[in-house]
Amino acid sequence: MQPLLEHLHPANWGFLWDALSALALRLCAAFAILWFGWWFSRRVANWISRRGGGIDPTLRPIVRDTAVWGVRLIAVIGALSQIGIQTASIVAVLGAAGLAIGLALQGTLQNIAAGIMLLLLRPFKVGDFVTAGGVTGTVKELGIFGTTIISPDNVVNIVGNNKIFSDTISNYSATPLRRVELTAKIANGVDPVDAAGRLRAAIAKIPNVSQEPPPDVEILSFTPEGPLLAVRPYTNNDTYWQVYFDTNRTIVETFKDAGYPTPETPSLIRRVG
Repeated sequence: MQPLLEHLHPANWGFLWDALSALALRLCAAFAILWFGWWFSRRVANWISRRGGGIDPTLRPIVRDTAVWGVRLIAVIGALSQIGIQTASIVAVLGAAGLAIGLALQGTLQNIAAGIMLLLLRPFKVGDFVTAGGVTGTVKELGIFGTTIISPDNVVNIVGNNKIFSDTISNYSATPLRRVELTAKIANGVDPVDAAGRLRAAIAKIPNVSQEPPPDVEILSFTPEGPLLAVRPYTNNDTYWQVYFDTNRTIVETFKDAGYPTPETPSLIRRVG
């Protein structure tokens, strides 16, 4: 019993104290590396978001996220190396974890791959008005996993990149002018050529209607209630809805001023028996 007590004497605990001190210093260094890595990654993210460094707004979210997690990964590897874990072991563990996560999240990886293709092909950019993935609205952000689109009723929609890339993309902002497509019906007995001429002259006076190409008003078809006119003025993308509603109002006012009768609605015939 006496030899055991001699070994446990505080005078012989120096090696234990040295080991604990060294471990504490390593843990503090690892914590400091992690703290600095997370702090620096936030500074990088804020700098890219605010200034961008000349980066295209469409690329900015992905560049920001890649830079943030790149810095944090370096910080984690540095922190683990401080507590004695070899870098080769860290890379092996990360590779195995990446393979397992990749197999479990195949749909997520498809979104990442589709996001990369969208960045390379550039079918749209931030600020464009599009129909993509079944959603119509203005593109706010193209992220790694999904694209944020704000619809005209101010609803935020986040659509998976794979759904967008595998579907038809309609970009209404790709060209400077957009055509408003409306129809106007006149009653039987009204000269459709005269009606088209009056309407064409009235629409040309609407603010923001393009004169080149000029507004197009032509006979589209004939129905039992009367001829149907195709009304198609051009305007800039920013003034599309203003011209759309003004054209509707101009159709009503022009036909009213000309004294055109209202087309009759066909009566509904109910079959008995």
